[in-house]
Amino acid sequence: MEPRFNAAKVAPGAYKAMMGLEQYLHQTGLEESLLHLIKLRASQINGCAYCIDMHSKDLRAAGEEEQRLYLLDAWRECPFYSDRERAALAWTEAVTLITNGHVPDSVYEEVRPHFSEKELADLTLAIATINAWNRLSIASRVVPGSYQPQRKREPQTTV
Repeated sequence: MEPRFNAAKVAPGAYKAMMGLEQYLHQTGLEESLLHLIKLRASQINGCAYCIDMHSKDLRAAGEEEQRLYLLDAWRECPFYSDRERAALAWTEAVTLITNGHVPDSVYEEVRPHFSEKELADLTLAIATINAWNRLSIASRVVPGSYQPQRKREPQTTV
């Protein structure tokens, strides 16, 4: 597969705006692991190889258990996800698959006990953002495999 274009180079303003959304999302207070889980799940649904590669590597680098990564696309059938994660994953699927009848009230009722209105707005923005990244990566044919996650710094100790 050959890349078609590099959006960061040919549309730097748009890329900067997308990175601004990412920066905002990382300041919302939503758990990093939750953000990566929903990004990975949306990317699986959309078939975005680059983003699947990226977010699975980010989750591994953050210490996520392999079993949870391997079974994410069957999360409903597994006991490895918290109620909050399950609600977020259900919301992710409904928002990502919006053409399947919009976001049902039943999914909204499922997510509400686990997220404040602000958190739900931020979660929805995170889902919209990864869907935009997926579409951009798929359309431009970004080749997966080269992404390397940032390693978390070890806390400094004083002697």
